[in-house]
Amino acid sequence: MQRVAVVGSGGSGKSTLADRLGELTGLPVTHLDRLYWQPGWVATDDDRWRQLQAGLVAGERWIVDGNYGSTLDVRLARAEVVIVLGTSRWRCLQRVTGRWWRHRGRDVQAAGCTDRLTIEFVRYIWRWPAQSRPRLDAAIARHREHLQVVELTASRQVQAYLASLADGSSGTVRNRSARPSTRIPRHDPEVVAAQAPLGGTRSRLDRR
Repeated sequence: MQRVAVVGSGGSGKSTLADRLGELTGLPVTHLDRLYWQPGWVATDDDRWRQLQAGLVAGERWIVDGNYGSTLDVRLARAEVVIVLGTSRWRCLQRVTGRWWRHRGRDVQAAGCTDRLTIEFVRYIWRWPAQSRPRLDAAIARHREHLQVVELTASRQVQAYLASLADGSSGTVRNRSARPSTRIPRHDPEVVAAQAPLGGTRSRLDRR
């Protein structure tokens, strides 16, 4: 395992897992949010963004976390393993809210980008299984011949997977092909706040 892409909804634990994988494997870790967002939540130009990622994944050893659907194929074309975090929406919302509360007023996600609250990001997380996940699955399917796919849906699975890497065993986490659909819980909650970068439309957030 030399080239790894980590994907999943906002608040699913991508960055934390990527950092832990880096510690265990010695592979360099890149958090895409820190590259994409310039101070003041200014987005990187689309052409420049593709160039940056193409250069990043041209190397032979890397871990990259982040969605950014418009450039997902750039990463998956070079990745050996894609880890999909299928964390529940409730858990994702809990995490982003807690993260904002702990780090409010600080630059955590990217330099010069102070954490903020917006309902837009909450909607993005809540709609991720229906709107973003099918596009992710389609992208994975396009690269399925060379790509090992690992899906982790609970914290205990994440810990088991990390433990399997630490002791050199293959682990018991299931590999999977991209699925055609996602079941959505019937009852949507009334959500009022969560962390998000400000200044994005739905299409911009869906790159994440």
